[in-house]
Amino acid sequence: MKTLIKPYKIITILIALTLFSCGGNSTSDSASESSKVVMDMNQLAERYVKLALHVGKHQSYYIDAYYGPKEWQEAADKQPLDKLLSFAEQLELDLNNSTAIASEQLRKDMLVVQVRSVKAFIQQLSGKEFTFDQESMALYDAKSPNLSETDFDKALAELNELLPGEGELNPRLKAFKDQFVIPLDKLGKVFIAAIEESQKRTKANIDLPENESFTIEYVNDKPWSGYNWYKGNSFSLIQVNTDFPIQIDRAIDLASHEGYPGHHVFNSLMEKHLVNGKGWLEYSVYPLYSPLSLLAEGSANYGIEVAFNHTERMAFEKAVLFPLAGLDPEKAEAYYQVESLLGKLSYAGNVAAKRYLDGQIDKEQAADFLMKYELSTPEKSNQRVGFIERYRAYVINYNLGKDLVKDYVEFRSGDDEQKRWQVFAELLSNPKSASMMVVR
Repeated sequence: MKTLIKPYKIITILIALTLFSCGGNSTSDSASESSKVVMDMNQLAERYVKLALHVGKHQSYYIDAYYGPKEWQEAADKQPLDKLLSFAEQLELDLNNSTAIASEQLRKDMLVVQVRSVKAFIQQLSGKEFTFDQESMALYDAKSPNLSETDFDKALAELNELLPGEGELNPRLKAFKDQFVIPLDKLGKVFIAAIEESQKRTKANIDLPENESFTIEYVNDKPWSGYNWYKGNSFSLIQVNTDFPIQIDRAIDLASHEGYPGHHVFNSLMEKHLVNGKGWLEYSVYPLYSPLSLLAEGSANYGIEVAFNHTERMAFEKAVLFPLAGLDPEKAEAYYQVESLLGKLSYAGNVAAKRYLDGQIDKEQAADFLMKYELSTPEKSNQRVGFIERYRAYVINYNLGKDLVKDYVEFRSGDDEQKRWQVFAELLSNPKSASMMVVR
């Protein structure tokens, strides 16, 4: 476990915090008002981290990553939910009554949103029921647009014209995409080539820690296609699920989303700039069901476009990835035309999740909806429903998160690709929740 920076150690010794102390300022009368505020924010941040760790004892995958003080993690136990809810409510009250210096206003604003999210999750664990939209607002500070079947019909009509053959779209799409499956014996080489290229492009534009690294594992029987397990000290374990055939587009998508400039970079920058650089220990814990996830998933998806514009991606795919996979590079353009149209159906998953979780449709109807409007196979649709059952409103973070991050970054950078990298990196180093990213 890494050593905490010296200023934070001094503050911790001075305030002698108990587990969820709500005590006031413990600085001497001669201390400056600025120092008092900094100390108060660190106290509040410590209480938030400990609260999150305690909540994590009630749900095994609530804490997605933690690299704070080991003793805090060891002290966390499974306390009664009503007690944890009281702690969360008091912490929220104390945050709202606190004052932040100008340089820490964003820190306070994010803590407020994060504490509200923890409080809502405790309420869910306690049996409180939320609608899909209420849950997404409470946990992720965002709500998916209200869409219906008609919003996807145009893309389906265009795919009907573009895909070879006649009849139902699902088997035609499957037959088309089967031409672009990466053989399992070539998957490792293809994925490594993709991640090395995305790493090279990211390092040319973002200053990453010198010791950053990752390992890759290929796994089975998971509800997701890829996962980044951030371990701290700029190290990630990236897992790729091989339950289903992996098409060629997933090489760059997974390499960028899970690695560069996606989850691995996001966590590394938070650790480097916020935890190690500023001693903001609230960023040493990452609850999965939190506002950070919308930024994490959204930036990871948008980061694919930041790292590879369409022209660059086509050139790299044709020259490197298609040949490595033993696929015909001449078919690349046609493949990505279809993928572009499929992207217009991404919000269909949100609609299916909302209707299913709100009790408007059952599990079988949810799978049927996904088959029709995401054009997934029966097996993939059932896996997707399994993901919805486990992660619930989390699904909004991928598409809505991407759209919010894209709008935020491109509003501030325009057509300047170099500036786009700068704004993107700044956002990852100074996280904002969804409501803070809305372009006005």
